[in-house]
Amino acid sequence: MKFLWPDVPLIFVTSSSFSSISIVLGVSILVSIGGTVPLRSQDIILKNSGTTATLVELYSSEGCSSCPPAEAWISNLKSSPSLWTKIFPVAFHVDYWDGLGWPDHFAKPAYTQRQRNYAANLGQNSVYTPEFVTSGREWRGWSHGDQSLPAPSATSGELSLNIRDGGKTVSASYFPASQIGSLPYTVNIALLGVNVLSNVKSGENGGRQLHHDFVVLDFVSKPMSSGQSFESGRVDLKPSTDDLPGAVVAWVSDADGSIVQVTGGWLKPVDSSGVYPPQAAGKTQTKLH
Repeated sequence: MKFLWPDVPLIFVTSSSFSSISIVLGVSILVSIGGTVPLRSQDIILKNSGTTATLVELYSSEGCSSCPPAEAWISNLKSSPSLWTKIFPVAFHVDYWDGLGWPDHFAKPAYTQRQRNYAANLGQNSVYTPEFVTSGREWRGWSHGDQSLPAPSATSGELSLNIRDGGKTVSASYFPASQIGSLPYTVNIALLGVNVLSNVKSGENGGRQLHHDFVVLDFVSKPMSSGQSFESGRVDLKPSTDDLPGAVVAWVSDADGSIVQVTGGWLKPVDSSGVYPPQAAGKTQTKLH
């Protein structure tokens, strides 16, 4: 089922001292280094120049019966006033449940390896689902109904994204406010599915219809080249399933993996209440595995 978007030529969606999201229709936009960058019709500019942000990572699986409550918790962030300003959620699906009766179509070995890297760095004896990692640290507060995330890591500088073709092509620019962390910088870009329904036919969740938000459809990490700013060049993204992308989150990390800056946002405009349109209209995607 396709999303139904309002056919409105929206030039500017939101603005605050922390971040801004612009949808540009065939114009040029002034950037902080001076001059203009030509933009094509329907280009999206996401920018964050604030000082603090929390990257919320969920490690989950459709094959795990304990995961739906965690998926419901991260879905609640859609209504948070801090979404896309101070909170940036992503849900990575791991593949180590796939051999137990249900192959998760969102899972990739690279996402499992990312979680294993966290476990090694944090001194964990094993990996597990569901697991939340906030700004690089394990967080268990969600299981107690805690809606207050840990204090975010200090971030600095301005990270901006130029998004084309509905999220298929992204380029990132990072302008440090000062030298922070250790070089080189790496940009990490996650293409996300939102309001996706999945009918699970076997395994621990067999017979259930699962609801996914902020689920990673593709993920790329790429070193940034240095100059007047740090640039990613062109990054091509392709969903691992036929689900429509709904958002993009990107973050810059330094040589030891510490998060330097985060930005992200919807790939389509929100309505006047700030609610993601498919949710407001009761529309969802249904993926029949």
